[in-house]
Amino acid sequence: MLMNDDPSTTGSPPRSWLDRLGHMLSGEPRNREELLEELRQAQANGLLTRETLSMIEGALGVAEQRVADVMVARAQMVTVSATASLADVLKVVIESGHSRFPVTGDHEDEILGILLAKDLLKCLAQGETPCNVRGLLRPVKLISDSKRLNELLKEFRQGRNHMALVVDEFGGVSGLVTIEDVLEEIVGDIDDEHDDAPTETGLIRPLPDGRFSVSALTPIEDFNERFGAEFSDEQLDTVGGLITARLGHLPRTGEETELDRFTFHVTKADRRRVHQFAVKVRDAA
Repeated sequence: MLMNDDPSTTGSPPRSWLDRLGHMLSGEPRNREELLEELRQAQANGLLTRETLSMIEGALGVAEQRVADVMVARAQMVTVSATASLADVLKVVIESGHSRFPVTGDHEDEILGILLAKDLLKCLAQGETPCNVRGLLRPVKLISDSKRLNELLKEFRQGRNHMALVVDEFGGVSGLVTIEDVLEEIVGDIDDEHDDAPTETGLIRPLPDGRFSVSALTPIEDFNERFGAEFSDEQLDTVGGLITARLGHLPRTGEETELDRFTFHVTKADRRRVHQFAVKVRDAA
């Protein structure tokens, strides 16, 4: 006699999507790829939404990714100096829109601690004594770029930290990573009120080291006009598309390639798309 899952004929309550998913996975996948294939089939059959599947894939991927894959490179970090005037510190805080800032000492690799914008705001609101940046510092967490993201997320939660500085084998600062960077690998981009759509003037910005921060969304035509380049935009529209085509795969954070007189270094990318480049421009011969 055949079993029938139709509640109208069996009298049993309808199974939840979790029950049906469990039934589908009863074959016990032997590895991660088999598990993902089962989950994708479940999504195709309507047991999971595309968004849920994406988050599950992200959660599984976090266990394999390392800090180097998602960190903000040193050249892209927004820091404040412990010796800067209060007016200069406020200018950085307001213009960047960030909530946490590494504070440097006598040189860039000397990180004294982390300044929280809310601590600075509280100090200014009280107005009892002049605000001293050094007196507002929180401890800084230092990590290696080889640490796995799932381990870092656990440490963030246990230590109630939201930012860590990434150091290289010589103790120099190579970048930073936030809890938001890790969570975005699971749920996708997290936009806030400061993440406005890029403006034409904000797509290309000069960096302190002489390079340029270039958004992957920059139209090739605008890039050509800004730097006197001659890249074709007949088949591709953006700089991100141009570099993706050059590499032959989705760019990964830290990858670098040369086109004409430009060196494109990927400073931000995720498993869905590339976001940002640091571009070095060589003088025309």
